[in-house]
Amino acid sequence: MTRPYKDGWNHARVECIGPHIRTWVNGIPCTNLIDDVDPTGFIALQVHVVGPDQMGNKICWKDLRIITKDVEKYATPTTAPCVNCIANTLTPEEVADGWKLLFDGQTANGWQSARPRMNGAFPYEGWSVENGTLYVHAGDGGESVNGGDIITTRKYRNFILKVDFKITEGANSGIKYFVDPFMNGGPGSAIGCEFQVLDDQRHPDAKLGVNGNRTMGSLYDLIPAPKGEWETYTIDGWQRAMIVVDGNHVEHWLNGHKLLEYERNNQMWNALVAYSKYKNWPNFGNAEEGYILLQDHGFLVSYRNIKIKEL
Repeated sequence: MTRPYKDGWNHARVECIGPHIRTWVNGIPCTNLIDDVDPTGFIALQVHVVGPDQMGNKICWKDLRIITKDVEKYATPTTAPCVNCIANTLTPEEVADGWKLLFDGQTANGWQSARPRMNGAFPYEGWSVENGTLYVHAGDGGESVNGGDIITTRKYRNFILKVDFKITEGANSGIKYFVDPFMNGGPGSAIGCEFQVLDDQRHPDAKLGVNGNRTMGSLYDLIPAPKGEWETYTIDGWQRAMIVVDGNHVEHWLNGHKLLEYERNNQMWNALVAYSKYKNWPNFGNAEEGYILLQDHGFLVSYRNIKIKEL
């Protein structure tokens, strides 16, 4: 049998070994999860709500068995994709697949000020690391006027970047890539392509630009995220941004939804830039490599679980 059915017996298997939780139904792998839930607890059989039109329905259980000693030797290989729910960590599978942490959850190692005059120092007056989270502190809402933006200590070319973030009411920030910190010597944020991080409902920037190209997940001031995709995020909840760069092909994802994709280094891209706020920056977005940036826009925003896989 390959799937559950209602008129016969089904077989469930659950393995909980340390933080690793795996399940099967009728021999089919279903769950492969790593989580820091409580290490002990009760086992329960659920009684769900039964409506008036469902009276007489029943669920039967039999052959309940458990092993609690030397469980590792009974572990079963699984083909289900592993989902890691422990922030700022990598599973052995992720390491083998080439993933690396850009934030260790304890220090600001790997990050520096985007301001060249800081000579690689980290701007602790506007950022902090607490409880496994990298915080940009609230200011007056200005662009890079408090602690300023931070960038990685090295450049990246082709990669998949995952970043968990949490915004506050009315917040504005961004995740930039192909950043050149020397391009903008004046006030404001460092220049690069931006995955917009914004409270669309409360920050006025969402209504500026063209056709919503400054809303959450958009390629800021260039390509809008599809209308309605803002509904996939909530205030004070963790969201996951993913940016894929493979040569000239780039994708923006939010909470598992592909928002947009584009090609750079071509005539259409250059024409798009020519009608944006970046029109006066030479060769904008066409660099082979650049720094990754987290933006200070004067609002409290939290970042964690920052991972990168170079392609």
